[in-house]
Amino acid sequence: MLKNLLARLGLGARSNAARASAAAAQHGAAPPGQHASGGEPVGAPDGRAPQPYTEPHLNFLYNLLFCDDVNLFRRSGNAPADEPWRTLLAADPSPGGLRRIADDPHAESRLRALAFRRLREIGFEVPAKILLGTIVEVPLERGLDTLAAFGDGRVRYINQSGAASIFEGGPAIVETLARELIVASLPLVQRIGPWDGARLAPPPRGTVRLSFVVSEGLYFGQGTFAQLQKDPLGAPVLAKAGELLEAVVAAAQR
Repeated sequence: MLKNLLARLGLGARSNAARASAAAAQHGAAPPGQHASGGEPVGAPDGRAPQPYTEPHLNFLYNLLFCDDVNLFRRSGNAPADEPWRTLLAADPSPGGLRRIADDPHAESRLRALAFRRLREIGFEVPAKILLGTIVEVPLERGLDTLAAFGDGRVRYINQSGAASIFEGGPAIVETLARELIVASLPLVQRIGPWDGARLAPPPRGTVRLSFVVSEGLYFGQGTFAQLQKDPLGAPVLAKAGELLEAVVAAAQR
């Protein structure tokens, strides 16, 4: 069970790809576009992105997961100057260039999500229900655990302890389970709709949030573990997230 596994993982995770020091949903609880339970419809009191971790670099990593603020990628300081970044970060981007990135099934999932977002920002319609990422947030005793899986097999994990792992291009079991988590999320995404407000602050203790990075923007659902485990669409997502988390921790400790 994901809840029990998370409770055992206070030691944190490490990976060869990345190591950062310092520090899942009831779809039917509210109609699409309404918050399921708890939280405020703001990221932070001054309008900044949410800051759930002590260390700024972890907050930066966390906020990049949602692909809802292109300025974060501009501020990263290490975005390549060539394509597709030139198109994605342009002040006046080419709609055709954005469309090519968004529609490319072989492109990195987060780049596709940014391309879809920029198309929407400049007034173009985008296809519905293209799921690119699933993010599971679980508040625990020492902080927030965040597990993100993307359709291209990439994974990000920020442990409540302040350890972070980034998986790019393997191991195979992590990539496979990441893609399976996306597949498990599809029925839930088909049931709900996009959230049309500012991204919410992280969920309160006692709840789990599933966020979905979709072509039309962020979808989310929130509830308790008990609610989710009884939900015919939410339970498979939670179960697959637990499998992925086990694989992530095992791979990171090698």
